[in-house]
Amino acid sequence: MTGQLPQTIRSDARDNRARILDAARAVFGEQGLGAPMREVARHGNVGPATLYRHFPTKQALVLETFAEQRRACRAAVRDALADTDPWHGFRSLVERICELHAHSRGFADAFMTAFPEAMDFAADREQTLHAVGELARRAQQAGRLRHDFVIDDLVLMLMAHRGLQDAPRAARITASRRFAAYVTEAFRAAPETAAPTPLPPAPRLRITHSPGTP
Repeated sequence: MTGQLPQTIRSDARDNRARILDAARAVFGEQGLGAPMREVARHGNVGPATLYRHFPTKQALVLETFAEQRRACRAAVRDALADTDPWHGFRSLVERICELHAHSRGFADAFMTAFPEAMDFAADREQTLHAVGELARRAQQAGRLRHDFVIDDLVLMLMAHRGLQDAPRAARITASRRFAAYVTEAFRAAPETAAPTPLPPAPRLRITHSPGTP
């Protein structure tokens, strides 16, 4: 009987940790990193003490919560750099970054701000920007990317992309794909003579008015 007790405790701890991470993905994903830790605990149906026992700081929780997205971002960088078509590699990396950001407001916050001074996210961001710079150089040499493109253009694009986060999730993802398609087309050195690739259907976004506004 006593031999089963430690195993039961370890099982409970694993279950609590899994619930906390699922809750953090949901809460941070929709509310961003400004969401309080107590909201994560409430959503995961655990007490604050249990939450802090597993994740003593918000930084630790954020790093673990978005481990999968960080791996996906690194994979996108590897795939893009390995692409033999530099323009396709450049475009696909931009599209995949936008998609990752659209799926989770929290990950977009962490990626753009390295919250909270987390070297892991800062390193991911620098690696991604370095890859974009290399792909841009190749695409410009191939005559496919505008000669005046600079990395700050991508940063500006991602800042504008964050404006989509206020839309409902389904509409946000569709809008993100259209946004990425429009922007990458603007980055192209010259329009192709072939018929353009059809854009995803436009989402139906609701415009809300402030009280008293007609």
